[in-house]
Amino acid sequence: MSKLKLYLDTLSQPCRSLLIFLENTKIPYEPIVVRLGKGEQNSPEFLKVNPLHQVPVIDDNGFILRESVAILRYLCREKKNVADHWYPKDSKKQAKVDEYLEWQHLGTRLGCGLYFRTLWLEPLATGKTPDIRDIQRCKTQMVTACDSIENHWLKNKYICGDEISIADILAASELEQPRLAGYDPRDGRPKLTEFMARVREATNPSYDEAHKIINTIVDKYKGQPPLKEKKSG
Repeated sequence: MSKLKLYLDTLSQPCRSLLIFLENTKIPYEPIVVRLGKGEQNSPEFLKVNPLHQVPVIDDNGFILRESVAILRYLCREKKNVADHWYPKDSKKQAKVDEYLEWQHLGTRLGCGLYFRTLWLEPLATGKTPDIRDIQRCKTQMVTACDSIENHWLKNKYICGDEISIADILAASELEQPRLAGYDPRDGRPKLTEFMARVREATNPSYDEAHKIINTIVDKYKGQPPLKEKKSG
């Protein structure tokens, strides 16, 4: 049986979550990098894998699955020796993980992701400065999501209790993303700060490896999109 194939780009938050999960669960896999910045998600070859032009995608011996949450749930169910804490079999414990997984789509996923897209990704792609009203709207949504993590979700050591789960690596990966656009969700949020450090410590060295590219970009560009210089003439 062939190794599971993971199509990814570590600029993508869900891709980073899957990379961290696979490394920590020791599931054998073959990483296949799809460079989103170069448009490789639009290539005829990749569209045979995912006609929706998105990563992550897995190919598990011919079984193709898209969407990170679906992939993580599938891997927890199907792969041997995956510790129960990642996605508990106990119905009530699993429901608490699912509760966050459902909330995050319109919470951290939308809030943090849209802010990054508006302030960093779209200016990089178009060379245009975003509208101040769009910036304020996205920032409000992101701040609300980050405050919800601080004030609601972190009642325990981790989001769903005292053991790490797939909810935590998804949350941490999303919360890292706004740093590319110059906003650090940890500022002024002590519980969130401790949580992210805890997830990093529990999953390293894969956490640092997964975030290596965005950390390099943050250090180099200090929250500003690396716009190409316009040619004169």
